[in-house]
Amino acid sequence: MTLFDAELATRLTRYAALDSQSDAASPTGPSTQIQWQILRLLADELTQIGAAEVQVTEYGTVLATIPATAEGPTIGFLAHVDTAPQFNATGVKPRTIERYNGGDITFPDAPGLVLSPAEFPYLATKQGHTIITASGTTLLGADDKAGVAIIMTAARHLLENPGIPHGPIRIAFTPDEEIGRGVDKRLPKDLAADFAYTFDGGAVGEVEYESFSADGAVVTVKGVSIHPGYATGRMVNAITLAAKIIAALPHSTMTPETTAGRDGFIHATDMTGGASEMVIHFILRDFERDGLAQKGEILRQVCAAVQATEPRAEITCTITPQYRNMRYWLENDMTPVTLARAACARIGVEPVSVPIRGGTDGSRLTEMGVPCPNLFTGMQNIHGPLEWVSVQDMAKATELCLALVQEAAGASKDRPPAE
Repeated sequence: MTLFDAELATRLTRYAALDSQSDAASPTGPSTQIQWQILRLLADELTQIGAAEVQVTEYGTVLATIPATAEGPTIGFLAHVDTAPQFNATGVKPRTIERYNGGDITFPDAPGLVLSPAEFPYLATKQGHTIITASGTTLLGADDKAGVAIIMTAARHLLENPGIPHGPIRIAFTPDEEIGRGVDKRLPKDLAADFAYTFDGGAVGEVEYESFSADGAVVTVKGVSIHPGYATGRMVNAITLAAKIIAALPHSTMTPETTAGRDGFIHATDMTGGASEMVIHFILRDFERDGLAQKGEILRQVCAAVQATEPRAEITCTITPQYRNMRYWLENDMTPVTLARAACARIGVEPVSVPIRGGTDGSRLTEMGVPCPNLFTGMQNIHGPLEWVSVQDMAKATELCLALVQEAAGASKDRPPAE
């Protein structure tokens, strides 16, 4: 049992039980009304623990300040409140497994589901830990409510212990990260941080400063609808053309299930409609701008080729930028990464920096002028029913948060005074 275990477990299970799934099809911000519940809850909790300048912005971000106790840069800590739309997140029933015995974990609401350390070796290293999962029919939402719990716990500790030296700390809880809309254009100015960190990573030690670059694509196929009994030579079935597009894209390479490391992909996330019209949504991912542009061009060429086979159809392909690799900016000033690595050393953790096969709010924030690496929370198997997190890993992340602010305050003393 560490200093923060009980608080972290209580916070995560409370937050995870709140439905806050985002919705890419919604034009509003936040994309779902249900996100407002947890946003307002967090604002209330920040006020209760004594944070300053607490507000919920009109774009759905909770902001707050922990006043400085020493000289130092203004640091931002961020986590997102929404959960992924890829899997059921309604009716989450978090459960706590004390003193994990190292064996298979089963689920009360899905008897055939098994979380096995043989399949997930990281779990095998957590024997004796407190493990939190959902009940088997939903995701847990540790992505990123573990990050929320970590920041809230660290904030409460800092406010109750003003003897800990740190500069100004800005807290931001954002909506809609899972659909690439978590960083409103007003956030960098409102956050007012010299640099920031998202707590949205996985295994202990992760200090990530490189992410995918990402675009979204929507392909619309409009056919010609007519009664099927009289369709000879007249009907153009949009479903058939949509299937041709999917079939013509690379399948043995360039898909999520066939790529790893630094390989990017073209991923069809959903397809809806009928014989008269089909809409296919894609995400395009690559670590480099050229590779991302290439994948967009492949998709456009496939659409054009299928269009050429049936001129009576109308096929459009619209590609929209989402975020870019944070490395492009962080490699010019690695100060926040260096501080995070030093903070890891302070708490006895070996830092590990590997490219994120995804993105965070930090990707957009960095691109918009606020350097923002990503730090570990402990969450594993995200976006599905096997999602889990170790409370002790979360406690280590909380320690990292506290070490970071002290490391930054100490580093500021070493800087020569401005002339």
